[in-house]
Amino acid sequence: MIHAENLTKRYGERTALDKVSFDVKPGLVTGFLGPNGAGKSTTMRLIVGLDRATSGDVTVNGRHYSEHAAPLREVGVLLDAKAVHRGRSAFDHLLAMGATHGIGKKRVDEVIALTGLESVAKKRVGGFSLGMGQRLGIAAALLGDPATLILDEPVNGLDPEGVVWVRNLARHLAREGRTVFLSSHLMSEMAQTADHIIVLGRGRVIADESVDTIMARAKGDGVRVRTPHAAQLTPLLTSPEVSVTGTAADLLEVHGLPSSRIGEIAASAGVVLHELTPLDGSLEDAYMALTADEVEYRDTATAAPTPEVVR
Repeated sequence: MIHAENLTKRYGERTALDKVSFDVKPGLVTGFLGPNGAGKSTTMRLIVGLDRATSGDVTVNGRHYSEHAAPLREVGVLLDAKAVHRGRSAFDHLLAMGATHGIGKKRVDEVIALTGLESVAKKRVGGFSLGMGQRLGIAAALLGDPATLILDEPVNGLDPEGVVWVRNLARHLAREGRTVFLSSHLMSEMAQTADHIIVLGRGRVIADESVDTIMARAKGDGVRVRTPHAAQLTPLLTSPEVSVTGTAADLLEVHGLPSSRIGEIAASAGVVLHELTPLDGSLEDAYMALTADEVEYRDTATAAPTPEVVR
């Protein structure tokens, strides 16, 4: 379990974290989201003692990270997959890590097999692809068979098969009763992986709820209607309370009417419908709504032309 209470971090006059409190509980995959600059990386660094909080506190499995006698056996961490000795092989890198905790060759072989690194285990890490480097980072996090996993962007650089593998691994570890805390920019993947979501915005917690609860808020009132008679149906549905938008020659998006009423109107007019689908909100929709006012670095490309750069 990870417990943060009033966690605050300032760099000079800039406040990176402002009284952040949350619990990451065992048995769940907890996703950690937020725009760039929201404080996610700072939070993860504070959890594992790579930085010191200005005030507040954070513990892992009931203790500060630095107080664990065998941290690899308590907390598995992937923050920067490139932070390895590039001249060593994957096997030697893991063996050297394990030596600090009395972890031997048998466990190294196990995590190499678990992460699919058998074919490159004896090759130098400097020649690894981004995806292979991520797998090695995950192998290192799993080396001590820890109760808590902290993974920052674990699917970065992985192919689709690797992304599915990380998803299944995270859920499997949570089912074993472990604490799994991971960040990702892939909302569709987070929706399929996480049970709970914590969202940061400008150094503050702006959401700390189950995925289902967050997505329920994003559920819209839209209905997708496909018909070869879109032009005939549109004026029958349109009113001051109802908006109808044509997204293709035979496709309408209707807001303000339930699908049952749309079907009744179409049937009364003898209009054939090929599709009548309520539009559910997504985790990405919910995330964008939550962070709309919290983005520190906003893309203005659509608002104004990009000025010419003179070199």
